Amino acid sequence: MAEGRQHYNVTLAILTLAGIAYALQQTMVIPALPTLQHDLHTTTTWVTWVLTVYLLVASVATPLLGRLGDQYGKERLLVISLAIFLAGSIGAAAAWNIWSLIAWRALQGAGAAVFPLSYGIIRDEFPREKVGVAIGLVSAVFVDNLSWRWLFVVGAANIAAALVLVHRFIPESPIKSPSRVDVLGATLLAGGLVAMLVALTEGESWGWTSTRILLLFAAAAVLLCAWGLAELRVAEPMVDMRMLAVRQVLFTNLTAIVSGFAMFGTFVLVPNFVEIPHGLASSVQRLVHFGFDASVTKAGLYLLPSSFALLFSGPIAGLIGRRVSSKWPLAAGLGLVSLAAASLALLHDRSWQILAAMFVLGIGVGFAFAAMATLITEAVRPTETGVATGMNTVMRTVGGVIGGQVGAALLAAHTVSGTHGVPSVVGFEIAFAISAVAALVGATVAVFVTPPRLRRRERLVIATTEVVE
Repeated sequence: MAEGRQHYNVTLAILTLAGIAYALQQTMVIPALPTLQHDLHTTTTWVTWVLTVYLLVASVATPLLGRLGDQYGKERLLVISLAIFLAGSIGAAAAWNIWSLIAWRALQGAGAAVFPLSYGIIRDEFPREKVGVAIGLVSAVFVDNLSWRWLFVVGAANIAAALVLVHRFIPESPIKSPSRVDVLGATLLAGGLVAMLVALTEGESWGWTSTRILLLFAAAAVLLCAWGLAELRVAEPMVDMRMLAVRQVLFTNLTAIVSGFAMFGTFVLVPNFVEIPHGLASSVQRLVHFGFDASVTKAGLYLLPSSFALLFSGPIAGLIGRRVSSKWPLAAGLGLVSLAAASLALLHDRSWQILAAMFVLGIGVGFAFAAMATLITEAVRPTETGVATGMNTVMRTVGGVIGGQVGAALLAAHTVSGTHGVPSVVGFEIAFAISAVAALVGATVAVFVTPPRLRRRERLVIATTEVVE
């Protein structure tokens, strides 16, 4: 018993380290964007692609690597994902211009399946009663005085440590589903997602009614429809469309879209808000009467309360999910995200108001993400965990891109009079308010997520199938 408990603790600690190392770079890149733009002598449009290209590649790679993990072993694919991410981090630290940084960030995106694969390992290795808490902990998880390159150097060191520990101590998953790789399905899904995300990302700068944007949306619709039809007809699909139609999976993915919208939109807006009017000309600063004149490092510190809250809220959500349906911590989490965004829209004159709102936001995100992962893993077979959680991550990514673009459009539409494009406080207030409404919609949808109610006979059938596989 003690040996088994030690094994679970070691596995959980290593997966948590991998998750934190991975998540740290994603969080800290956002407030570093202004410094990147200055040091690499580029424009706002191109520096934004440091985030966008990662989301594009990750949205394609995550379900594919999740599926490969289901087929060939999650530990093996987790090591590969960490190795790819490590290579991208080292390259990003040495980037010599914006184009090279974008390329290395794309490589990081190709290794973005850390969380789905970790969830799958937990599902395979942990007793059922420990799965919710373990998933909650894994889910939870220097630019001014040092070069921004240290962000990627430190991240690379953390990833390297996690990679060695995963390879050394995480056992290979005993649950696999050997099958052929669905090349057609992967290609159609990749093409559809890339077309859609590029259209959403560039719509504001290219014009939403421009020929390029309309063609991209049309291509996305055609490719994704073709992907759905192809997956229904092949014997061994990359993503089982019938699995996505299961009520619990479907409604959880719907909440993922709106939670991604609210969370990503808020995380992008807060650093921009607190940095104003830092770096602006003195003549422009006199026209701006909000913000906290924060440096990049200080702007990053405003995100720390949410990171701290994530560390304990995820496991708490897992404990609650063991006693009641995980849909309740999901609904509560999105309700807290809504409360935090509404607070930012109404109360933003003092630093403590921003910090308090970010703390509440962190609790809400920790609850929601942990509950979503648990709901997905409960609703599918162990051999589908990787691809199912990967698709849930894609839904969050799509929602996040939409949220970021809506926020950017609102800031561009509301500027301070007498300046060249400096966003006004009204634009921020409207953007935060929309995020609050989106999260509230997600909380409402979460109430209708139904946990599995398998009869004893069905449990025996699934258990027998797992043993055979």
